[in-house]
Amino acid sequence: MNKGPVAPKDPTVKRPFFYIMQDKEIYGAKLPNNTGVQFIYQNDNRLINSARIAGNVTDEDMLQMLKTTEGFRKLVYAIGVSVVEETAKEQVRFVYQMYGHKDTYGSGSNLTVDMVADGMENLIYLDDVVWSEDDKEPGQIRFEFANSDVQAAANVRFYLRDGFEAPEVIEDEEIDVESQDYKKMIEKSLMQLGNTERLRRAIEKAKKGEDVTIAFIGGSITQGAGAIPLPTQCYAYRTYQSFKALFGTGDNVHFVKAGVGGTPSQLGVIRFERDILRDGTVEPDIVVVEFAVNDEGDETKGVCYESLVRKILALPNEPAVVLLFAVFAYDWNLQDRLGPVGKKLDLPMVSVLDAVVEQFRLRKGEGRVLSKNQFFYDIYHPSNAGHRIMEECLMYMFKEAAKQAPMADETAKLMELDTVYGSVYENIKLMDRKDLGPVLRLEEGCFEATDAQLQGVEMDDKPDMVPQFPYNWYRTGVVEGKKDYFEMEIQCKALMLVYKDSGAPNVGKADVFVDSKHVLVADPHKNGWVHCNPVILFDEPENRTHIVRIQMVQGDEDKEFTILGFGYVE
Repeated sequence: MNKGPVAPKDPTVKRPFFYIMQDKEIYGAKLPNNTGVQFIYQNDNRLINSARIAGNVTDEDMLQMLKTTEGFRKLVYAIGVSVVEETAKEQVRFVYQMYGHKDTYGSGSNLTVDMVADGMENLIYLDDVVWSEDDKEPGQIRFEFANSDVQAAANVRFYLRDGFEAPEVIEDEEIDVESQDYKKMIEKSLMQLGNTERLRRAIEKAKKGEDVTIAFIGGSITQGAGAIPLPTQCYAYRTYQSFKALFGTGDNVHFVKAGVGGTPSQLGVIRFERDILRDGTVEPDIVVVEFAVNDEGDETKGVCYESLVRKILALPNEPAVVLLFAVFAYDWNLQDRLGPVGKKLDLPMVSVLDAVVEQFRLRKGEGRVLSKNQFFYDIYHPSNAGHRIMEECLMYMFKEAAKQAPMADETAKLMELDTVYGSVYENIKLMDRKDLGPVLRLEEGCFEATDAQLQGVEMDDKPDMVPQFPYNWYRTGVVEGKKDYFEMEIQCKALMLVYKDSGAPNVGKADVFVDSKHVLVADPHKNGWVHCNPVILFDEPENRTHIVRIQMVQGDEDKEFTILGFGYVE
């Protein structure tokens, strides 16, 4: 018979605390060794926003302390972590990683605790941690599972040091998806129904048993970030399943998903043929375009977005286009900039911002359907509940479109009118090592290798990571006997460079020259993580020959750089 201690210790006095994660679903994505991992990033104000949303923290001095490791250590006494999983037996390691000054991922401290996923809280006392001298900022959380494909829920809270007061802890109530208030919230998302003829035709095809493909292109929200598990709980897959169940006759509705995290429509318009049309093998009937929270990074400020929309509408099979406007946790998106494109072309538009932001401003007892903490997984991405709401907003629009009588498709006429921002990149194409397009001469020089450490995304309904831009030019450093630059002669009107961003210290900056004129410095550390960065090199009214040269900036000659590809307009 098990016995407790003869003289149990008095319980530790609970300190004031606030949540940074409250009942958040996590998932052990499979690693090559069959263990699982869930990453949750804390840098770039993510931790501050988690404290605001999940912890109800409003004290700006406390929030600012979370920006640096130094401030974090002065504020936080201990980290409390609990994980609960169905069997209550899964072994989990919690890691709270500090990013370093010299090496972002390698020189900071790791605060760790091993636990069983049985719901019991485990504490990491910050005074017991052996700290690195190179700590810069709270960087990321990792839940490392002994097994893969484990679904669980986690709570993480910060216990405060003496002298700091925590706000009132607000516990969320279960979302009542059958309530009238919930349904009214969904209805508010219909920003514009527009001309529904193309949608109606696609729906009628599906009802008749004909093959119909619904496709999604966008950023990380379309990729599925925040959904647990991502392939089946993301809004895109859920919408496809609901559309198929409502309008399909079996397996006649097909699914294409092409979201790439951290990238704007500026990259989307380059990769559209590859990722949606699959180089001519797919003819989508409906394309949902979601870039409303990514296009702040579009240096054309709307031209690439409008070019992408027009590119899709101009396809020979005349697909329907739906504009979807997601939302960030600070109640923001770019629908005011991008919406005019939909108005001009009379397209269906769905705004998640219009649906949920009003809810976030209500308190418990004021008719609130859900809290901001419930909708968001982090400051950028929806939780499972958020992805479900996005799906239901889209499905409400589809149901309303299905009720409409046949009408004239005015799209072709509308596209002949003046553009809102421009359509310079409507016919842009991808050029890489596999397809050189209009290149007349190319010298790889030191850029002779192929980079395999690329941004990966989950395409369609598959969990596997698909590397982005695998046919690239990779410079590993100085190569004896090779020229120290990449140079090509190309004939086109406009050209974009796509290069790899990275947080690695061995990656350097590159100078880009067009016809011997310096046009920009490509800095892979600008965003600090592995993803694809498009930039405009030139945009001219006439098609003519240019010489493009890329070489490392002075002082970075021994460092790495990856040219992922180019987008060109002939």
